Amino acid sequence: MLTKAAVTDEQVLALLAPLGDVRRVAPLSGGLFASVVRADLADGRTVVVKVTGADTSRLLRYEHGVLGTEAAVDRVAHAAGLPLPRVLHHDTTRAHVDGDALVTTFLDGDLWSTLELDEATAARARRSLGGLMARLHRLDRDDDAPDPFGYPAPEAGLAAATWPEAFARMVRAALDDAARWDVELPAGRLLAAVERHHELLAAVTTPRLVHADLWPGNLLLDPADRTVVGAFDAERALWGDPVFELVGADQLGAGAVDAELLAGYRDAGGDLGVGHGTPGSGDPDAWQRLRLYRAYFACLLVVEIVPRGYSGDWVAGYQRTARANLQRVLDELEA
Repeated sequence: MLTKAAVTDEQVLALLAPLGDVRRVAPLSGGLFASVVRADLADGRTVVVKVTGADTSRLLRYEHGVLGTEAAVDRVAHAAGLPLPRVLHHDTTRAHVDGDALVTTFLDGDLWSTLELDEATAARARRSLGGLMARLHRLDRDDDAPDPFGYPAPEAGLAAATWPEAFARMVRAALDDAARWDVELPAGRLLAAVERHHELLAAVTTPRLVHADLWPGNLLLDPADRTVVGAFDAERALWGDPVFELVGADQLGAGAVDAELLAGYRDAGGDLGVGHGTPGSGDPDAWQRLRLYRAYFACLLVVEIVPRGYSGDWVAGYQRTARANLQRVLDELEA
């Protein structure tokens, strides 16, 4: 089973020494392979400390180097005025903890996944999420990276000069992980679909920043109007096709895309090409790319069950849904 890095209060104090004295440390619920704590500083600031373990033996390929990705994405997005945390300290020395550590500002707001919203309020939240996505996707790379597409962490080795190259590497890595953990997947069908749609993927020529995990568990809502005022956990972010964002926001979805989210995206000046969210509307090429991304993501969901040691009554249904989604989108891609 994947275990989190154990972090003591003393280690947190040592990590935060460059920022000042600490008054209180409290655990936060958070990532599956990172320890996350909240710390109140003597100067009145509240910060979040996230530590990933040094043992990477049970990580999937794309998960290698994710804390560095999160730090880089938070810096870019925060500098652009988006409601992601500001990076205060990124420690890779492992002088204080057995792993890498990231310290960011604490974002205020109510965690969306803990709220029960009526339909009108939920629709408003989804519409505001679409606006956030559109603003995020206006960010492109401003560096001279020779391989600007894909997951940016060098440790993962899943970046390439073009989007079809990067995506093909991502898919092969997921299938390699499946073989490593003895998880059966329709590898031949998936690889054939990726190869067959190479030209559709090649239409994506500008790498855009994709958070890839904008589900309610990573989003904060304003207590008053219930619009999105914060997003965090950008560790799975990549540079590529903005359409990929729709998968991270609805990870077990395989049909229509939420119309309110798309309306918010259009209100902010963007267009993902999937019309009003019903298959058959919009650009057929955008829908085919979305199906490819859903197939890839379904593979990740099925494979991660083993190294993470998921348990409980929910696991069987979760796995069935992910596998059914994979079968469905592969059928659609072959139709």
